[in-house]
Amino acid sequence: MKLLKNYVLLLLLVFLFVGNAKAQDSTGAINTDDIEFTDIEPVKADSQVTSASAVSKDTATIRASNTGNVIKKEADSRSLWTTFILGFLGGLAALFMPCIFPMLPLTVSYFTKSASSKSGAITKAAVYGISIILIYVLLGLIVTIVFGADALNDLSTNGIFNIVFFLMLVAFAASFLGAFELTLPSSWVNKADSNSDKKGFAGIFFMAATLALVSFSCTGPIIGYLLVEAATKGALLGPAIGMFGFALALAIPFTLFAMFPSLMQGLPKSGGWLNSVKVVLGFLELALSLKFLSNVDLAYHWEWFDREIFLSLWIVIFALMGLYLLGKLTFSNDSPIQFLSVPRLFLAIIVLSFTMYMVPGLWGAPLASISAFLPPQQTQDFDLYTASLSQGKGFSGTVESAHPIKYVDKFKAPLGLTAFFDYEEGIAYARKVNKPVMIDFTGHACVNCRKMEAAVWPDQVVRNHIINDYVLIQLYVDDKTDLAQNEQFVSKSGKSIKTIGNKWSDFQASRFNANSQPFYVLLGHDEKPLVEPIGADYDKVSYAKYLESGLKAFKGIK
Repeated sequence: MKLLKNYVLLLLLVFLFVGNAKAQDSTGAINTDDIEFTDIEPVKADSQVTSASAVSKDTATIRASNTGNVIKKEADSRSLWTTFILGFLGGLAALFMPCIFPMLPLTVSYFTKSASSKSGAITKAAVYGISIILIYVLLGLIVTIVFGADALNDLSTNGIFNIVFFLMLVAFAASFLGAFELTLPSSWVNKADSNSDKKGFAGIFFMAATLALVSFSCTGPIIGYLLVEAATKGALLGPAIGMFGFALALAIPFTLFAMFPSLMQGLPKSGGWLNSVKVVLGFLELALSLKFLSNVDLAYHWEWFDREIFLSLWIVIFALMGLYLLGKLTFSNDSPIQFLSVPRLFLAIIVLSFTMYMVPGLWGAPLASISAFLPPQQTQDFDLYTASLSQGKGFSGTVESAHPIKYVDKFKAPLGLTAFFDYEEGIAYARKVNKPVMIDFTGHACVNCRKMEAAVWPDQVVRNHIINDYVLIQLYVDDKTDLAQNEQFVSKSGKSIKTIGNKWSDFQASRFNANSQPFYVLLGHDEKPLVEPIGADYDKVSYAKYLESGLKAFKGIK
């Protein structure tokens, strides 16, 4: 157990890579207010005008709509599970903070000594744990109530919110690094502490409230990040689920050690290593804050924060973290390091190796394992990787004859592909060259989309199909560019459609009853789905078969 305090630092790195789970499970949610269901007129038995092809078209539309519902439900479910896991890991990290860890033996000792029996101590500890869970879940529910479901859906690319979140996370990181300490008003703490003297379960509840208030300087940055992550995923219960995972991780040890007090003998003693936990987490929060700044830069086309700038900052941040773990960099609240332990050395090796892994990305290496965090590949100025793909097998000049016009000054297709960014323009070209259409409903803040573009689309078979067999149409549902005045309109539900993102999110919701990204739809010239649309699929073989199935269906209906 002596090595536990060193291994705890490794837990903090999980925050970075759990975000990768977010990349696989989260969605770029859009507002579903504009979804409108169209009733299909029943076919009369004696009608002679309804052809088999018309029935087939209606069936395809219904199938696409149902598929959109299924994908949305599955994405929401995965998103909530990811939020819970991220919250649970955050709670474990908070447990080893200087404000909480020393309280663990003191609180358990109070329960065991004040109770007349072991069962009484366990009961008090359980009530204490449940109280912690109630307090933090209530906080998550308050966030949902304050913002509302619609606002949560819009947070992922809202400029003001993302800038505020970025600045907030930078402030949290500075706090963990020792620049200042976050504290709540002392009157709140004193009030909760005075109520903890009450007898019965009410007193235990206020003991838990006191812990939450006193430990805010340590838990505040973690809670803030979790709430931001949960809110920007668009799931209504996201903040509450995240706080439940966080509180559960905090509550379990108090109950567990009350049941088995002897286990506490194996806990490491409090010391300077607790501050090292804070500092490492501070570096991680600083790195993750850059994602929110990137979201704004992409959605508003500022073009200030390209991929190589993002990578350069990450390389420096993680290099400094590695130097800190080696003891070459210290902060004001750090204790002197007498020697470098082996686990701490191993952790430094992991961090510095990760730093070296990112370096080739400055020349365009795809870095598939972290591609979900990075700005799109096409934002990089010096990109040797994309150039090499264009010279590879399977490349055809067929698509190069396409000359997209609309929005080409705003968007650029990934991997050197040619794509249309307007639906009508893309459909017209597909009919001209006699090819099916591949619609990619995507978004600037869609981490799944970046993962697909970096890990699946470069596959030779997949890329060959996209280049040679389909006309690619990419529709950004979260773009903030204003539409031309004559293109703005009011949707059937009464919502004003003023931006490019509004237009395509409304189109996706009303036509396909879906609001998650990426969302891939393969269409024929009749503008009906050839096969059921799908969401993210990281299996290259499976995704290639999906494209092949659409191609076969297109050839079969001609």
